[in-house]
Parts: sequence; C-alpha cells; structure tokens
Amino acid sequence: MTDATAGQLNVAILDDYQQRVTGLPVWRALPEGVRVHAFSTPAVDEDELVRRLEPFQVVVAMRERTVFPARVIERLPKLRLLASTGLRNASIDVQACKRQGVVVSGARGARNGRTSTSEMALALTLALAKQVIPSHQALLEGRFQPLLATSLAGRVLGLAGLGNIGAQMAQLGRALGMNVIAWSPNLTAARATEHGATAVSCDELFQRSDVLSLHLVLSERTAGLVSKARLAQMKREALLINTARAGLIDEVALLDALREGQIAGAGLDVFWQEPLAVSHPLLKMNNVVLTPHLGYATEENFAAFYAGVVENILAWMQGRPVLALQEA
Repeated sequence: MTDATAGQLNVAILDDYQQRVTGLPVWRALPEGVRVHAFSTPAVDEDELVRRLEPFQVVVAMRERTVFPARVIERLPKLRLLASTGLRNASIDVQACKRQGVVVSGARGARNGRTSTSEMALALTLALAKQVIPSHQALLEGRFQPLLATSLAGRVLGLAGLGNIGAQMAQLGRALGMNVIAWSPNLTAARATEHGATAVSCDELFQRSDVLSLHLVLSERTAGLVSKARLAQMKREALLINTARAGLIDEVALLDALREGQIAGAGLDVFWQEPLAVSHPLLKMNNVVLTPHLGYATEENFAAFYAGVVENILAWMQGRPVLALQEA
C-alpha cells in the first residue's frame, strides 16, 4: 500500500470508552511511522463522523457501536481498511466497502468471550429476581428489606436460541435447578436434549417461561421477534433478558409492557441505539436492570480483539489476506 510504505499511515480507533485501547502492547507490532489515534466518545452524527475520519486510511471499529452505511463509506475517499472487532458487524455495509475498494476485516475474541455473555445474562436474571438494585438503593437510604426476592429453582428458563451462548446459559440455568426449554427456527429435539433442554414451539416458549433469555442472531427472520403479541403471551411475573441484539425486541412494545406491568421486568445489556440516550424512558423505570453492553466487554476479549485487528493491519500492509468479516 502506497501510504503505508511511505510511512504515512494513519489509524483511527473508534469508541475507546475506557481510554485504554492504545495502551495495549499489541500496537507495538506496527512499524514506525504508523500513527494511531483513539476516539473515546461517539460522533454525534454522520457529518461529525466523516470529519473525524477524513485523515485516516485505516479505521478500527468496535463491533456494532458505530454505523457505517454506504453514504458514510462514500464520503471517506482515503479509507482503505475498515478493521472490525468480532467476526460479524451488521453496522458495516460490506458491499459499499467493496464498491469503494475498502478492505473489511474481522477479529476473533477470547475463548471465554461467549461465556462472558452468558454470565451477563445470568447476572441480569439474578439482579432482577433477587431485587439487587432496589435493595441496594434502599440500604443507602436507610430502609431495610423493603422487597421480597424470588427463587429461581424449579422455575422455567426459556431460551430463544441454543447456539454456543444459549447452550452455556442452559448449563447455568440447570445449575440453579431451573427447568430449561428452548426454541429457535432451526432447533432440533436432539440438540435440545444434548444441552439439557426441551425443544418447544415459539408459542410455548413465550407462554411457559418464567425467565426468557434471548440468544439469537439478528436476521430478517428474528428481527422484532419479541413483539406486542408475543409479550402478551408471557406471564405477568416473567422476566425478559436480552444480551444478544436489541433488534430482536420491538422497542415500543417492550416499553408499553413494562409500563403496564404486562411482564415483571427486563434485564437489558443491548439497546436500539448505543450509547443509550440519557433521555430514554428505560432509565426512568424501576422494573429494569440495565448494563452498557458489557456481555463481551472483558479484558481478555478486548486483548484478543485488538491483537487480531493489529494482525489484520499488518497483513493488509504486507499484501497478505486478512481475516474477512462475515457478512450479516
């Protein structure tokens, strides 16, 4: 690459919220003359994003935090490599990148990255069932035991999706003594049995679950799965957990269900727009537990992600194949 060999390669790292990415030792593998700059806050709009990224030939994107539609890609004529963490990033228009001659790469996370997501789903479940947040707040205010907790043993854990993360969640649920049921568009009874779950229909999943945890890939078939009609099927004491993708849930329908007490509560690690706006109605509700997309955000995962990113940058500079991003 001409810019790279001339020592004029500029690399932008997006969404370094913790301001720690450039401190990782993996960046030392890049040759001298490569300038790396990290942005710790998201751009307020597409125009600001374009202004920020105009000088850069390489942009490093964190999973699906920043959206790269065709209209943004086309306004970045210097961009030559868009290096994403993760192996999927639905926020990048890969076809637009191809048209503009932009190489797109992905990077694998740590071995325990998926385990971390199932752990987060369990943490949200326990926080809701055990009234952790309001009880903590009550103690700070001098009130003791204002609420009763719920036991999970003997309850029904419903899993929408029984892939790697869903299977790990099934194991955690069984460890708590929960009865595990599962559904997905392609789930077989044999796979469900293999992971200690019972395969059910989609209707049964929503009707029977005391805790419904989502672990599906977002696609045309699964988008908006948790609709107004599906929420109406759920028990009033049921909890909804989402550590997968926000698009699996109809946002307006969920807000209405939470306001009306149609379900008991929701634990959410993913949102329809991230970062979550401070004015979002969820932040005013007392029957939710919210975390800022922490399911995959671990020290080990980030170290692995950026090691893969650096390897892709080096491969691109040297004319070698990069690890291709899987198209959504």
